[in-house]
Amino acid sequence: MNQAPRHIGIAVSALEPPRARVGLIIPSVNTMTEPQFARFCPPELGVHVARLRMSGKWKRPFAVLQDEIANAAAMLGDAKPGLIVFHCTGASMREGPAGDVIVRDIIREAAGLDSITTGGAVVEALTALNIRRLVLISPYVQSNNDTEVAYLRKADFDVLSDVALSLPGGDTYTKVTPAEWTEIAAAHARDDADGYFLACTNTRQIEAIEAIEQRLGKPVVSSNQAVMWASMKRLREQLGFVGRLPGVGRLMTM
Repeated sequence: MNQAPRHIGIAVSALEPPRARVGLIIPSVNTMTEPQFARFCPPELGVHVARLRMSGKWKRPFAVLQDEIANAAAMLGDAKPGLIVFHCTGASMREGPAGDVIVRDIIREAAGLDSITTGGAVVEALTALNIRRLVLISPYVQSNNDTEVAYLRKADFDVLSDVALSLPGGDTYTKVTPAEWTEIAAAHARDDADGYFLACTNTRQIEAIEAIEQRLGKPVVSSNQAVMWASMKRLREQLGFVGRLPGVGRLMTM
């Protein structure tokens, strides 16, 4: 059963409500998205979360998940966010760019709100940074990487190489340290790459972005960072926030 939305943002004061809100539909096993959004998003932004069994042993197509996505979106809609994000890299990319349209339509019909997917946010972020040729790095098994490579190629990106750590599940994803992500990226650096994509919402990759950018001299996009940026871009007028979010790389200057 889906949980009702929970507010994890920190308001400017205990008496002052957030100036803008975003709703996230995340995998039930995810433990990193909430603390990272609380840490890296501005305090004026309220972040509300609903969980869905959509990854790992619960991996299912949108046609099967439709009612559950709609229910989660409707509950988030009760909190009146300005935007709802279907926030899972693998699930959002599994059915290709056309899947973005399917899931956004489900959310729009259920909640009457604008929506994006993690996959769509990644495409926007890569485009903003002019990353056309890239290296994809993830904690996934190779078959999951293959799906994401296919998605990115359908979106007209050239994936020069991909690295799958083949970790067994979400708990192991979170144990890879930022320093280890930095070393993995350095070990797979390509002179012909425009930049790097660190895929997965349930990792500490976001903490490694600036170190990788400094070491390799190329821009880096991660799943959580891309969604923060794409959400802020859409909510900028409502939030009135202008400027760079701390610690998350070149993308936040765009």
